[in-house]
Amino acid sequence: MLAAIGLYGLLAYTVARRGPEIGVRMALGATRAGVIGMVLTDALRMTAAGIALGIPAALWARKLAASVWQLEGPGAPLLFGALTLLAIAFAAAWIPARRAARVDPMEALRYE
Repeated sequence: MLAAIGLYGLLAYTVARRGPEIGVRMALGATRAGVIGMVLTDALRMTAAGIALGIPAALWARKLAASVWQLEGPGAPLLFGALTLLAIAFAAAWIPARRAARVDPMEALRYE
């Protein structure tokens, strides 16, 4: 739950910072589907990078913890956690992506 809240906050902030850029894109003819696709692609890229760095780190930490506390068990929870974070990232990116697609180009350009 904490990861979902943090991911949503990061994505919402990123989309808000890109408001003028999104406004320019829409003024130049970008479609709503194109803007949503752009935001979702960026969000899933960030999530994939986090998972790619997080799984090896988690495996290393698991080995370290197992050597200290004699833990055993399959690595299925890691895969489940990665897939869950990927689904959460998609859901968390969908809301800011829809909001970005509804930006009025003139409003976004007048913002700054």
